[in-house]
Amino acid sequence: MRVYLDNNSTTPMDEEIKEIYCDATKYFGNINVIYDLGIEARKKLNEAYDIIYPGIGADDSDDIIITSSTTEGNNTVIKTFLDAYLKGSPKKHIITTVAEHSSIKAPCAYAKSFGMEVTYLYTDENGRIKLDELENAIREDTALISVLFASNESGAIQPIKEISEIAKKYNIPFHCDGAQAISKAKVNVRDLGVDYFTFSAHKFHGPKGVGGLYVREGAPYQNLIHGGNQMGGKRGGSVYLNGIISMAEAIKKANENLDYMNSEVRRLRDKLEEAILKIPDTKSYVDKKYRLPNTVIASFRGIEGEAMLWDLNMHKIYAATGSSCSSERLEGSEVLEALGEDPEIAHTGIIFSLSRFTTEEEIDYVIDVLPKVVNRLREISMTYAKIKPE
Repeated sequence: MRVYLDNNSTTPMDEEIKEIYCDATKYFGNINVIYDLGIEARKKLNEAYDIIYPGIGADDSDDIIITSSTTEGNNTVIKTFLDAYLKGSPKKHIITTVAEHSSIKAPCAYAKSFGMEVTYLYTDENGRIKLDELENAIREDTALISVLFASNESGAIQPIKEISEIAKKYNIPFHCDGAQAISKAKVNVRDLGVDYFTFSAHKFHGPKGVGGLYVREGAPYQNLIHGGNQMGGKRGGSVYLNGIISMAEAIKKANENLDYMNSEVRRLRDKLEEAILKIPDTKSYVDKKYRLPNTVIASFRGIEGEAMLWDLNMHKIYAATGSSCSSERLEGSEVLEALGEDPEIAHTGIIFSLSRFTTEEEIDYVIDVLPKVVNRLREISMTYAKIKPE
């Protein structure tokens, strides 16, 4: 049996979406020309937009720019404000969090290299920022607030509506990295109050290589990719039409399956978590009411995360770790450390993220294998030998 539990990283394509994706390759005409094939392709693009806009709660007056990924969308937003600063804007300060994905941290570091300043807010024991700390961090020169919807590691969901209210109070644009939102929570960008919202189809059983950047009407915007008049001139490059068509259908299916995700998938997640916590010297994180319904992050004292992943892989169980490993250093999960965990334990964090295709049989198999893996690794762990009780 193969059990895939790394769905916060990427998801398998839904078989029905895969068929739609392949079928849509026949719409190859240039959407910017008036011959029949181009008109047909343009019609399919418009039909896809008619699904995507209501699928995330956008108004017709807003923009949804098709991108290659959440990473591209995040870069576009950060560099919009870098561009303004380099052109003379006094707004040079960005507020974000320690829990962000590298696709926010890296462009923020790039912006700093040009003289912009970045404040990274810490999170509490539930992985959420404190609203008073956000408000206290705001300055007269704050250009942007960027806070992710939920962490791919801890599953912690941020108070997005409350953050947007603070941003509006000070007239500061607010960006939300929504990579973990669609398929796990109801997304209505207007209701959330965000100015920017980024997402990728491969996070909700669509294809890789296509995503979206929502831009509220009137929000600042600067092209990241210059070229032709595609996307209303806001992103150059030929339109990835079969990707867009299948992403639209994937959003539709994600919304249709929200109740299942929040009932059955949540139940399976809880079943797995309860079994993990029966293993001695284990711990899970983030109160369930603040966590994505598909996610468990757990630590296993005395076992390096990479070692756990390898042993699980030998049993064809595929999970993830928040730590980063190289030949020169081993670093614990920054997210676990931000939750208040000791750096030594942060090395041991494992992320199990389910999808709507995860079955009870698969979870039962993982529950059977996990204690055996933990026992084997602890028997050879010098670290655990030092800390286990006599």
